[in-house]
Amino acid sequence: MAAEAGARAAIRDEALRLGFDAVGFARAELGPEVRQRLGDFLAAGMHGEMGWMEARAEQRAQPRALWPEALSVICLGLSYAPAEDPLAPLARPDRGTISAYARHRDYHDIVKPRLKALARWMVARFAGTGVKVFVDTAPVSEKPLAAAAGLGWQGKHTNLVSRAHGSWLFLGEVYTTLALAPDAPHADRCGSCTRCQAACPTEAFPAPYRLDARRCISYLTIEHRGPIPAALRPKLGNRVYGCDDCLAVCPWNRFARPTTVPGLIAREDLIAPALAELARLDDAGFRARFAGSPVKRIGRDRFVRNVLYAIGNSGEAGLRPVAGALCGDSDAVVAEAARWALARLEATAPALEARAEGMVQDG
Repeated sequence: MAAEAGARAAIRDEALRLGFDAVGFARAELGPEVRQRLGDFLAAGMHGEMGWMEARAEQRAQPRALWPEALSVICLGLSYAPAEDPLAPLARPDRGTISAYARHRDYHDIVKPRLKALARWMVARFAGTGVKVFVDTAPVSEKPLAAAAGLGWQGKHTNLVSRAHGSWLFLGEVYTTLALAPDAPHADRCGSCTRCQAACPTEAFPAPYRLDARRCISYLTIEHRGPIPAALRPKLGNRVYGCDDCLAVCPWNRFARPTTVPGLIAREDLIAPALAELARLDDAGFRARFAGSPVKRIGRDRFVRNVLYAIGNSGEAGLRPVAGALCGDSDAVVAEAARWALARLEATAPALEARAEGMVQDG
């Protein structure tokens, strides 16, 4: 037992030295409630087009189905808490709002090297140890594992909430053949709070602790291919990549300190970029603008589609030529989004012009 405790302490110290903000230990197993919850989610079709969730559901529900030799999971968190208010750009209709996690370098490029460094250290320190590292690119139930390891609890928005870091933790895991005593699971501290539920613009939460991805703005702007359903487009506002509403309103965020990791500090040009600039990006310009950013993964066409919905929602008459220029875009989805944006701006133009005229007369 003393040797096991010493191993846990040494691993924790090394993880903190490598820059992780949270460290916890869990058994390489999850309870039947995780499988049931995942099964219900998939059976209801709430995963939308994310077929990869269904294809490897068993491995996602049970760590040893992914790697039978695993005995323990070391769960790690890295804070990306923003210094700026992530929702502030929502009040600027001629600007785009990009999720806080994507206003800097791709988190995979930050988290995975640290995980690999910890894994190499473990192999050198504990002879015969097997390790595998994961950062959400494999079928791993990161949030249930992190909750089991005591890093926090899954809030009513289904994301992990930490008492120290709020809703702003990137998660990673080291599966290992080492048998390590688990930490105690964290108690749910949401209480009667429903701020995250009330904040969702598209009502993507059918109930607390349940998310319908098909209505989630993060899913719609990132994972969903093709046109976004017309009824949901006005609810996107100026969100062009992801959504932070349910995360940002969590009261536990008041304890989070802004990240000091250079690669996770927001780039100034990604905090509230001009919609007109974003809409004019061709493929080369898009790749250059979002080099090293998670945004790059969705490609120019899907991103400009999102930008055009934001333009349509902006009420900015000056953006009509921008939308008009894309009505003949080579990508059919972009062209349709441009026509929708143009029609929406033209429909609101008389009301805007009348309001402007009234303001001049009042003045």
